[in-house]
Amino acid sequence: MSTCEHLRAANEPTPRTTAGCEECLRLGTSWVHLRKCLSCGHIGCCDSSPEKHATAHFHETSHPVVKSFEPGESWRWCYVDNVVG
Repeated sequence: MSTCEHLRAANEPTPRTTAGCEECLRLGTSWVHLRKCLSCGHIGCCDSSPEKHATAHFHETSHPVVKSFEPGESWRWCYVDNVVG
C-alpha cells in the first residue's frame, strides 16, 4: 500500500455513530458500505451507495482521509492524493 502526508498524519477519532451513514439515517435512504472520516469521526456511505455521503463530506469539509468502517477492513483512502494506505 502507498502512503502520503495525509495518511501519515491521520488520526483515529471516535465514530460519531455506529448505527450507519449519518445522512442516510436522517434521510431514510440506504447505503452499501461505510467510511469513517479520520478528521472528525463522521460516518458516511461509500461511492457505491446511491448518495455517496463520504465523498460529499470531503467536498464540504476538505477532511482528506477516510477509513473503511466495515468489519474486518482497515484500509484508508486519501481524497487529496487519490491513494490507498
